[in-house]
Amino acid sequence: MAAIIQVKNVAKSYWRNSLEIPVLHGITLDVEEGEFMALMGPSGSGKTTLLNLIAGIDRPSSGKLSVAGTDIAKLNESALAKWRSANVGFIFQFYNLIPVLTAYENVELPLLLAKLSRAERKKHVENVLNIVGLGDRIYHYPKQLSGGQEQRVAIARAIVTDPAILVADEPTGDLDKNSAQEILTLMGRLNKEFKKTIVMVTHDQHAAERATRLLHLDKGDLSANGKN
Repeated sequence: MAAIIQVKNVAKSYWRNSLEIPVLHGITLDVEEGEFMALMGPSGSGKTTLLNLIAGIDRPSSGKLSVAGTDIAKLNESALAKWRSANVGFIFQFYNLIPVLTAYENVELPLLLAKLSRAERKKHVENVLNIVGLGDRIYHYPKQLSGGQEQRVAIARAIVTDPAILVADEPTGDLDKNSAQEILTLMGRLNKEFKKTIVMVTHDQHAAERATRLLHLDKGDLSANGKN
């Protein structure tokens, strides 16, 4: 398959007053469509920075970054925001659900920007909540759900627009062991059954083992530890 993510000699630095702080050093990486890739490394190694670059949350200092056929490094802020909403689904460690909205309303949020009727939105929302196993919790509020169920709602929200890629930053980091395994099984199903391309940052070796490819970042440099 063709690479859906192409990172070519990408570097990223941040500035603190007049001090330049390099985070990534000339990263080159291809992620094929339908791949489930995990990024591991110590704190401060640049994992989340690389994930944010791929997701269009941040911009590289140099190099080329193409995702889903678009050179996102060249987009202005408005175009980049529009591209993100159409192409990237986000899964976070702490779910980022809105507590005063039901599961249904949280999942519906990304669709409110789309040109869909209420009936079409309802169909999409109910479909993804059934996929993640929460068809019977559709009108529950986050406080009425377990941590694992909240993460399922967050995953439903991430996939409701049918994005080209899913990016997950420590998706099991706030869950107990059983809930974490359930979330990883769900992500594996999204990858295998629904052909979703997933890039996941994790500290958990057990989580990384669910991926089809494992890469390590250390002090801004990338090394492979692939699985066939």
